[in-house]
Amino acid sequence: MTREIHPIPGHVRETLKKEGLWELYKERPPYQQNDYIGWIAQAKQEATQEKRLKQMVSELKEGGVYMGM
Repeated sequence: MTREIHPIPGHVRETLKKEGLWELYKERPPYQQNDYIGWIAQAKQEATQEKRLKQMVSELKEGGVYMGM
Protein backbone atom coordinates (compact mmCIF):
# COMPACT_ATOMS: atom_id res chain seq x y z
CA MET A 1 0.00 0.00 0.00
CA THR A 2 1.41 3.39 -0.94
CA ARG A 3 0.81 6.61 0.93
CA GLU A 4 -0.79 9.60 -0.69
CA ILE A 5 1.82 12.29 -1.31
CA HIS A 6 0.64 15.67 -0.02
CA PRO A 7 1.94 18.81 -1.77
CA ILE A 8 3.20 21.42 0.65
CA PRO A 9 0.86 24.44 0.76
CA GLY A 10 2.47 27.82 0.12
CA HIS A 11 1.59 29.22 3.55
CA VAL A 12 3.28 26.25 5.26
CA ARG A 13 6.42 26.69 3.16
CA GLU A 14 6.47 30.43 3.90
CA THR A 15 6.03 29.84 7.64
CA LEU A 16 8.90 27.36 7.71
CA LYS A 17 11.16 29.74 5.81
CA LYS A 18 10.14 32.74 7.94
CA GLU A 19 10.87 30.76 11.11
CA GLY A 20 14.22 29.58 9.73
CA LEU A 21 13.05 25.95 9.85
CA TRP A 22 12.97 25.00 6.17
CA GLU A 23 16.26 23.09 6.34
CA LEU A 24 15.23 21.27 9.54
CA TYR A 25 11.96 20.30 7.89
CA LYS A 26 13.79 19.00 4.79
CA GLU A 27 16.12 16.95 7.03
CA ARG A 28 13.14 15.00 8.35
CA PRO A 29 12.42 11.68 6.60
CA PRO A 30 10.04 12.04 3.65
CA TYR A 31 7.29 10.13 5.46
CA GLN A 32 7.41 12.61 8.36
CA GLN A 33 7.28 15.59 6.00
CA ASN A 34 4.31 14.05 4.20
CA ASP A 35 2.52 13.10 7.44
CA TYR A 36 2.85 16.64 8.80
CA ILE A 37 1.48 18.19 5.61
CA GLY A 38 -1.40 15.72 5.35
CA TRP A 39 -2.26 16.21 9.02
CA ILE A 40 -2.34 19.99 8.64
CA ALA A 41 -4.26 19.92 5.33
CA GLN A 42 -6.90 17.46 6.56
CA ALA A 43 -8.14 19.81 9.26
CA LYS A 44 -11.46 21.28 8.17
CA GLN A 45 -11.23 24.51 10.14
CA GLU A 46 -8.57 27.12 9.50
CA ALA A 47 -8.04 27.51 13.25
CA THR A 48 -7.22 23.81 13.52
CA GLN A 49 -4.84 24.02 10.57
CA GLU A 50 -3.04 26.93 12.26
CA LYS A 51 -2.87 25.04 15.56
CA ARG A 52 -1.33 22.04 13.81
CA LEU A 53 1.12 24.23 11.90
CA LYS A 54 2.21 25.81 15.18
CA GLN A 55 2.71 22.35 16.69
CA MET A 56 4.88 21.31 13.74
CA VAL A 57 6.94 24.51 14.06
CA SER A 58 7.37 23.90 17.79
CA GLU A 59 8.42 20.29 17.27
CA LEU A 60 10.94 21.26 14.60
CA LYS A 61 12.43 23.86 16.94
CA GLU A 62 12.59 21.37 19.81
CA GLY A 63 14.03 18.57 17.65
CA GLY A 64 13.58 14.87 18.25
CA VAL A 65 9.79 15.19 18.47
CA TYR A 66 7.44 13.96 15.78
CA MET A 67 3.70 14.61 15.97
CA GLY A 68 3.67 14.60 19.76
CA MET A 69 5.72 11.38 20.08
